[in-house]
Amino acid sequence: MSTTIKIELRQQDLKKIHEICDSFNNEPLELINILHKTQEHFGYLPAEIQDAVADKLNISTAQVYGVVTFYSFFTMTPKGKHPISICMGTACYVRGAERILDEFKKELGLQVGQTTPDGKFSLSSLRCVGACGLAPVVIVGNKTYGRVAPDDVKAILKEYE
Repeated sequence: MSTTIKIELRQQDLKKIHEICDSFNNEPLELINILHKTQEHFGYLPAEIQDAVADKLNISTAQVYGVVTFYSFFTMTPKGKHPISICMGTACYVRGAERILDEFKKELGLQVGQTTPDGKFSLSSLRCVGACGLAPVVIVGNKTYGRVAPDDVKAILKEYE
């Protein structure tokens, strides 16, 4: 179940979006880079931010939305302080990634795409992280865990308490 979060952009938020766009000369061809920088600052790209970027670049919101929804790096919902991603690529999948994902779901009480009520953890799955030799792989923030077993999930979560 996906819920749409409505945010109110403050003047300082619009100023930051304009600064980011200006740093790329308001060039529509730099949209992906602009969105990367914007998400880096805000943590996610809700509709209101997409609208502001589209207005500043003088392009359609649909064009911005198309890029945001096409690339899995971008998110329209806030991630937790410690985003957890489970690789579901072929190597990880055949080595039990689904069981690991199920264990994270159970321990956190989340479904993929959700964030804990305290904002501490969010859960997602990825197609491939390019570390097939370490399969199955879990990424928490910028830390990669290789050869993860379902029994490792509690210990991984404990590191972030």
